[in-house]
Amino acid sequence: MDIPGYPARKAALRLLDAVLRRGETLDQAAGGALQGLRGGPDRALARALAGEALRWLTDLDALIDSATRQVLPVDAKPRAALRLMLAGWLRLDTPPHAVIATGLPLLAGGPRRLAHGVFSTLVKRGVRLPDAPTLPEPVRQRWGARADAIAAGLANPPPLDLTLRDPAATADWAQRLDGMSLMPGHVRLPRGTAVENLEGFEQGAWWVQDLAASLPARLLGPGEGRRVLDLCAAPGGKTLQLAAAGWQVTALDASAKRIERMEANLARTGLAAKIVKADALDWLPSAPFDAVLLDAPCTATGTARRHPDVLHRIGQRQIVEMADLQAALLARARDFVKPGGTLVFATCSLERAEGEAQAEAVTLQPAPIAIAELPAGLVPSPQGWVRTDPAMLDQAGGLDGFFIARWHLPS
Repeated sequence: MDIPGYPARKAALRLLDAVLRRGETLDQAAGGALQGLRGGPDRALARALAGEALRWLTDLDALIDSATRQVLPVDAKPRAALRLMLAGWLRLDTPPHAVIATGLPLLAGGPRRLAHGVFSTLVKRGVRLPDAPTLPEPVRQRWGARADAIAAGLANPPPLDLTLRDPAATADWAQRLDGMSLMPGHVRLPRGTAVENLEGFEQGAWWVQDLAASLPARLLGPGEGRRVLDLCAAPGGKTLQLAAAGWQVTALDASAKRIERMEANLARTGLAAKIVKADALDWLPSAPFDAVLLDAPCTATGTARRHPDVLHRIGQRQIVEMADLQAALLARARDFVKPGGTLVFATCSLERAEGEAQAEAVTLQPAPIAIAELPAGLVPSPQGWVRTDPAMLDQAGGLDGFFIARWHLPS
């Protein structure tokens, strides 16, 4: 069908189906759903439409239900098409006539009149979305007292954070890139920035890394030639940080594809690390390390700003499975640290079972994180842990949800 913008909408419909019906991530679904799209703009539009539909799904469904006599099944194709049409109009500022022209063909051979009627009714009403997305009820219950604040932090995709190879050049790079810095070694740019076109990319002066994701490696301090193990290391942001800070890095990961990306980033930045492809639960080092950083696999609910699919894919089953894996990895990581060494544990999850509950089970001597080690505006917990969420540093653009704890092993 030769309608400008239609192929991107059709791809967005496939993305929604993959996430909501098959439980895939947006990244997993993209390979198949975006096939056949010509050029980057169409692919970006499909991802943006699907992402905004997922971010605001509860509110979009409420609008749709307010304009129908009979409630459409949650998996009905007209509902999916209307979600995308409303996301295009209310979130991407697509004019209603263009939404109709590109959205109704999604229902070829189906109830176009129904979708047209619902959308037109909502346009005539002049409906708007709330200031913050309404969280699915199971998510709201899990996130408890912070749920409303976190929801406000999810209203928009995140800005672009860069970690610098040389923290001493922070002021220089912030000026050259016309960005802002929230701590040494960090520069923040507006979202939508084309990374490959930025000054310093080809020279490897920086890499893309959310500010919260950069904190765990920072908490190990300067390496001064000491040995560190980065467990579950790929795609390599923390490996790059540790190497730049003077550590002798061993980076372990089980995914060959993700290791390829890490190797490319090491080559671009001119930094060095010993890469090991292995399962952390089976692997044994030849000698213990001065420090171990375990950024453990998790449900990644803390990345909901850029991956709103986690709001709808993740439930108690996945949380329990990941928490069990994290506990096993923590036990292994502890054995890899030499006496007097340091262990840092982190997850990009907002779930207590993947953060505080893991730290409470560790019997090592705590090494409390100090406020001076964090960006202005972040405060450690009374236990000396760090818990971030998307509502924090909101005036500066927010940050991902993370949990971080640190311990020392007895000498």
